[in-house]
Amino acid sequence: MEPREKSPQQIRQVLIFFVCLGGSLVCSENWRFSVAEETEIGFFIANVVKDVGSGVEDLAARGARVIFDDYKPYLWLDQQTGNLLLNEKLDREALCDFTEPCVLHFQVLLENPLQFFRAELWVRDINDHTPTFLDKDILLKILEGTAPGTSFQMESAQDLDVGKNGVQNYTLSPIPHFHLKLEDNDEGRKYPELVLDQSLDREKEPELRFTLTAWDGGSPPRSGTAEVRVLVIDINDNAPEFQSALYEVQIPENSPLDSLVVKVSATDLDAGINGQLSYSFSHVSRDIRKTFEIHPVSGEVHLKALLDFELIQSYVINIEAIDGGSLTGKSTILIRVLDVNDNPPEIVITSLTSPIPENSSPEKVVAVFGVRDQDSEDNGKMVCSIQDNLPFLLKPTFKNFYTLVTERPLDRETRTEYNITITVTDLGTPRLKTEHNITVLVSDVNDNAPAFTQTSYTLFVRENNSPALHIGGVSATDRDAGANAQVTYSLLPPHDPQLPLASLVSINADNGQLFALRALDYEALRVLEFGVRAADRGSPALSSQALVRVLVLDANDNSPFVLYPLQNGSAPCTELVPRAAEPGYLVSKVVAVDGDSGQNAWLSYQLLKATEPGLFSVWAHNGEVRTARLLSERDAAKHRLLVQVRDNGEPPLSASVTLHVLLVDGFSQPYLPLPEAAVDAAQADPLTVYLVIALASVSSLFLFSVLAFVAVKLCRRGRAAWVGGSSVPEGHFPGHLLDVSGTGTLSQNYQYEVCLAGDSGTREFKFLKPVIPNFPPLNTEREESHIFLNGFGFN
Repeated sequence: MEPREKSPQQIRQVLIFFVCLGGSLVCSENWRFSVAEETEIGFFIANVVKDVGSGVEDLAARGARVIFDDYKPYLWLDQQTGNLLLNEKLDREALCDFTEPCVLHFQVLLENPLQFFRAELWVRDINDHTPTFLDKDILLKILEGTAPGTSFQMESAQDLDVGKNGVQNYTLSPIPHFHLKLEDNDEGRKYPELVLDQSLDREKEPELRFTLTAWDGGSPPRSGTAEVRVLVIDINDNAPEFQSALYEVQIPENSPLDSLVVKVSATDLDAGINGQLSYSFSHVSRDIRKTFEIHPVSGEVHLKALLDFELIQSYVINIEAIDGGSLTGKSTILIRVLDVNDNPPEIVITSLTSPIPENSSPEKVVAVFGVRDQDSEDNGKMVCSIQDNLPFLLKPTFKNFYTLVTERPLDRETRTEYNITITVTDLGTPRLKTEHNITVLVSDVNDNAPAFTQTSYTLFVRENNSPALHIGGVSATDRDAGANAQVTYSLLPPHDPQLPLASLVSINADNGQLFALRALDYEALRVLEFGVRAADRGSPALSSQALVRVLVLDANDNSPFVLYPLQNGSAPCTELVPRAAEPGYLVSKVVAVDGDSGQNAWLSYQLLKATEPGLFSVWAHNGEVRTARLLSERDAAKHRLLVQVRDNGEPPLSASVTLHVLLVDGFSQPYLPLPEAAVDAAQADPLTVYLVIALASVSSLFLFSVLAFVAVKLCRRGRAAWVGGSSVPEGHFPGHLLDVSGTGTLSQNYQYEVCLAGDSGTREFKFLKPVIPNFPPLNTEREESHIFLNGFGFN
């Protein structure tokens, strides 16, 4: 029958599958397939789709594969069609030797979900070997006078085929003295015996020759021949006899070469050449001849090749002793091979999943592997284990297959990979073990939000900075990996919707560096608070926030501003000083403020220029202008002082103010500013001047008193409104210049009230008085001068 042709009976055998237990992992019975040896690769064996219970499209998705017990790929499963195809030519004789039937066990494995189907592949024998005689020339020595009907055992032919393809018949070339008789040995094989039909006469025919032919039962049959030569010798009437009909021997499989297995012995009662014995094997296979040898004289059987219990567990050897007259005695040696633990366990990984996500659920299958030990009994029993303290478990599945599964969820941030050592140990003596290392990588899941290095950041920037100035940065780290750890930064909307944060500060989305987009003004904005968000690129993205405080540092960019006396281009305010004033008399006080802070707002005062040096002095810390000595009649009546106000910045900035001082003999003398020409004319004509002064004094005294009274009333009303309602006095002064209490721009020893005339178009100061005087009166005369001033309404 051709390899690809099947009888109806064979087709039925291929299509018979066994029903698996519901929900179980392995089918309860085996599938059975058959194929002839030497069949070409790609030969169709069967289709497993219906029996697996899945569609063809599921085979690839479930990772279907074929695994033989010896892990050799004899068959191939086409996942697209479900066909089992032959993957290599099979040689039955190499696979099973003389074992019949020749069965190869395998499993069909589906990985997801895990399922096994047991199956058998029967390899049928074909007639591809010819019968062969080990000895092409067979020599028989037959005594003359041997009675007809005596049989002589012949060497049997060897055929690697089995069953009907093995040796089935023997024939002789035509010869009148003999005929053939076929006998069966203990193993069921046929061997020929030569039967004597008529007595031999050595004197007539000392030697006979004929051909022995062995035939197998194949179609067409094959044959092999051997030449038989019969020597007719004298009568030998005693055949050799062995001491035992059966010799039983046990030998370990690890016995070294040339080890003595057994020594046989036979005796012959004949004498001379008829009593000389020769020992040999009788009707043994090629494997026995390769493995053992017998000494023809001593009868010692020695080991010629290494034994392997896993291949052959026992040997039955027929031996014979032949005397000089060709008579033989027969015996049998039974050699039992003892197993030793000489095979370490084997591990074969059939499936490995790596990497696995860190949020994998428990019981996730990571690997599937099989173990095998070719030894027997305890030597072949195995124990499988992995290291302790790992989040993995080993679970036995079917036969010697195990699955490696997760025990609990993993954490990539704690450990990115696991080196797992699978250890398989047998129970033999000594114990043998095999280790196999696998590496399981853990893939990242976005389960960590970015974390800032600080919960809040404080940055400093000096005012009047250049645009796009780098002022600092924030930093956040993410314990995840890849895109899940790529952090981007952004500004959060300010709490105050009117704060133009986007025009003040920008942030680099990649590295968190912060930049001031424009120049900042300390006097307008001293602290800038905003939030920064760090988000990763995971899906979904995770984020965190941090607070950033930008403190604007003051720079000396504001010059001192003089509050009193005003330098607004109006008529100068003249200070009146009685000529009787003592040294240290308070003439006036220069009041100035600085919009800066700190040492940039520390003001100092200095007299730069005076009409008469040495007459007046300015206190450096509070700006008080005082007399430096006693006044005399020779001192000029009119003085002009230039005072400089300077801050303590780097570099320092300054402002100057001019004071006009008029020396008077008494406050009853009015002060009326005179044009320069009039003054010169008055100096030219003293009498005219005196007359004008007298007239003006009388006329203006009343007017001055009325104005003073009105001014006092207005100032008291304005002061009450200032204290009660925090009203701002009239005059166009910048708001930031009126704060003289908190920044320390004025000496803490003095605070002054400045009153402006509401109806004055020039907005000049009408009076200035200390609210909290800090120095005691110098003498009684100064008190009297103060009382004199108060009489004019200078409170």
